[in-house]
Amino acid sequence: MSLRVAASRALERPARPPDRVGWLEQTVGGITASVEHAVFTEQHARQRGFLQDRDPRAKLGMFLVVLLAASLTGSLAVLAGLHLVVLGTAHASGVPARYFVRRVWLGIPLFAGLVTLPALFLVPGPRLVDLPIGPLHVAPSVPGIASAVTLVARVGVDVSLAVLLVLTTPWADILKSLRALGVPQVFVLVLSMTYRYIFLFLHTANGVLLARRSRTVGRTSGSEQRRWIGGTLGSLVGRAFRLSNEVYAAMLARGFGGEIRVYSAYRMRAMDWVSLGASLVVAISGVLAGQVVA
Repeated sequence: MSLRVAASRALERPARPPDRVGWLEQTVGGITASVEHAVFTEQHARQRGFLQDRDPRAKLGMFLVVLLAASLTGSLAVLAGLHLVVLGTAHASGVPARYFVRRVWLGIPLFAGLVTLPALFLVPGPRLVDLPIGPLHVAPSVPGIASAVTLVARVGVDVSLAVLLVLTTPWADILKSLRALGVPQVFVLVLSMTYRYIFLFLHTANGVLLARRSRTVGRTSGSEQRRWIGGTLGSLVGRAFRLSNEVYAAMLARGFGGEIRVYSAYRMRAMDWVSLGASLVVAISGVLAGQVVA
């Protein structure tokens, strides 16, 4: 009888979750692992597609002219058209639409919307609606809403171009293309070292989190998790500073002289020139159409 009572009490007792790692550690580990996999594996850049088959120099020029057109135009319709062109190019390059849109519109454009939020109420003009909230009257203006939406759309197009370029082009090819366009060597060197150290930092962070997870035998409190995360971040920063000299010394020992060298040889083909000319036509048409609409 006692065994039956004990068994029934054990069944009534809420089961403890099998996960032995706190949500904070899981969140940090998930973020670092996702960034490391999405940015540094270059899975989309190594497959066949429209942008993957283009010369990196032509590709960089295409993105720059469209980026300039998006920055110069103030028409929301033109920005929407440019974004559709970017989405179509991403589809032709084998980048999943859901994956691409999620990476673009859940990032910087959202923060751009938060930054432009005060403009809704500070820009003079006719008010769309008056919302009394206690003693305050919240009244967004029509010009403020239009300017905020236009800014968010412009940032969305710019971020879409940058994300698509990074997804479809290996990082070494981007750096070499920057040098081919006349970008000073010191800027390219800084970008190269930043890329390498971000990879090193994320890889080290994932290793520390994996070691923590494999050595945890019980659940930890929230305060202990926050204390461990803070101490780990401080240790990672110190380790990054310490390893920076070692990494740079190893690069110099292997013949690094500041120039980005890749094994692939660049050669502009007819389709590269056609794509570059088409992007130039799209950019000029977008700017002129924005002036006509305005």
